[in-house]
Amino acid sequence: MKLIKPLITEKSIAQTAKKKFTFQVEVDSSKPEIKKEIEKAFKVNVLDIKTSIQHGRVYRTGRKWTTRYHSDRKKAVVTIKPDQNIDLFEVTQTGK
Repeated sequence: MKLIKPLITEKSIAQTAKKKFTFQVEVDSSKPEIKKEIEKAFKVNVLDIKTSIQHGRVYRTGRKWTTRYHSDRKKAVVTIKPDQNIDLFEVTQTGK
């Protein structure tokens, strides 16, 4: 499966008003593959996909300060039709 998980951040929640939803996907996945997976999983029509690769950072660890690398990640911002919705990104407001 090309979808790994939905990315729930303040920015991604704010973009849901514009019908843009953010997902972490596999690095080798293409836009047509992502579109097919999202349409199949959530029963929505995808209008646009924007992808970006976030390169892994170098970090040092251990007693000898060996160098290690975090793996690369790819995220996809998916725009769907205005009359559709994805329920994973629903946030309920609690009023006081």
